[in-house]
Amino acid sequence: MDTVAKFDVVETTIAQVHEAFASGRLTARQLVQTYLARIAAYDKAGPRINAIISTNPKALEEADALDAAYAKGGLTGPLHGIPLVMKDQGDVKDMPTTMGSVLFKDHYPDRDAYAVGLLKKAGAIFIGKSTLGELGAGDTHGSLFGSTRNVYDLERTAGGSSGGSGAAVSANFCAVAIGQEGYASIRRPSTWNGVAGMRPTAGLVSRTGVYGGWPSIIGSLGPMARTVEDLARVLDCMVGYDAQDPVTAMGHGRAPQSYCAGLDSRALKGARIGVLRESMGHNSDPASEDFAKVTAVFDSAVADLENAGAVVVDPIVIPDLKALLAQRSRADKDDYDSFAAYVAGSANAPFATREEAMASPLYAETSRGAQQRWKQTNTREQHYDYLRARDQLMLNLHNVMAFHKLDAIVHKAVEHQPTLIRDGVNPPYVDQWGAPHINTFLTYVPSIVVPSGLTSDGLPAGIAFLGLPYTDARMIQLAYGYEQATKKRVPPPLVA
Repeated sequence: MDTVAKFDVVETTIAQVHEAFASGRLTARQLVQTYLARIAAYDKAGPRINAIISTNPKALEEADALDAAYAKGGLTGPLHGIPLVMKDQGDVKDMPTTMGSVLFKDHYPDRDAYAVGLLKKAGAIFIGKSTLGELGAGDTHGSLFGSTRNVYDLERTAGGSSGGSGAAVSANFCAVAIGQEGYASIRRPSTWNGVAGMRPTAGLVSRTGVYGGWPSIIGSLGPMARTVEDLARVLDCMVGYDAQDPVTAMGHGRAPQSYCAGLDSRALKGARIGVLRESMGHNSDPASEDFAKVTAVFDSAVADLENAGAVVVDPIVIPDLKALLAQRSRADKDDYDSFAAYVAGSANAPFATREEAMASPLYAETSRGAQQRWKQTNTREQHYDYLRARDQLMLNLHNVMAFHKLDAIVHKAVEHQPTLIRDGVNPPYVDQWGAPHINTFLTYVPSIVVPSGLTSDGLPAGIAFLGLPYTDARMIQLAYGYEQATKKRVPPPLVA
């Protein structure tokens, strides 16, 4: 273990890991051991972040195989030996997929999700599964694990529903984490845990083997990382057409050869950026002191954009924004069919339908957030109104960007600071406070968030870059340019 001591995993990047492999200072086994030791020290002991549900019993075996392959011919792929954590909503062979729920406590699907298979082919090692809003709903509370703590303030939530992934990557329990977003489930925990996170345009990344996939089209897997470069490196290895997830036909041929290769620290120079200031977050309170603290950080971020050479159009207005967003509705049949499609691919599914799961005695033990999500019902008329509103808002977005000749729109990544855990699991049941959902409302647009600094309370805030359909590469470039110009990520002192 002496060689491990020469390599500090805290805030390390994929490129730095590969440099350490090349110099002989590090092996994949040593790297995996170091991350597992951090999980033991900070997730299961010490501050007890509670971000990891399970660890991979074969992680060291996989690392040994990669080390042997490296000795013979070098890197086996762009993610050779890189430890990842997966939101416990997607399948990783030899590990349970629990969705954070007692309903799925002993669920071993015995397969890799399609995107997981692509990442493994690139050389990644999945060392753990992360906590989430139970059954993919709301903040990170679940009947199987309790609540996940924010790495900057243990009394506050990590956000959700990919809160465990956000906390894990920020706490340096892994190199990069994978989240899943159907509302604001990647962007909000990324923001509240001080990391970069992206929900790519629907259709770029397959959801086969992921709870909440086809025929629903809203949910999308995406990377969460301490740097935009690492985010881009992982996204490069996730995209791809999958016949079992028909929505990926929409993304076929729309990804560049490499998102990472297009990174340019000068990307903001001359870029036209529109500033969306209208409050649109879930239950946001623009008159509150908390909202003002986030606004102060956002104002500074807008100034940073100008200082980096961007042409800032401030403000821009999207007509009827909030009225259209208020029409959001779910397709109930798609949700039920999505559940059935997911469990049908499992070798060991405890239920065949959502109705069976809701009839189980264990259902009474599930979290309030999960029950609220499953109890939601929408009429055909409500869903029709949503589809019309989605088309109108997409047209309005295109018109605003065309009129102002914009490369991107920026807005507050989340409009409020992380909320207290006790207020989420007890009355007043605060959940998803201040989370914008314009990208998941529109479905076919990309959104990436980047740390923009700390509020006066010492809590992370972020800036979001929103673009037109399949402009993911451009959004990543602009986010990278902002990140490089500002370097606003502050590692959490609680897990230093």
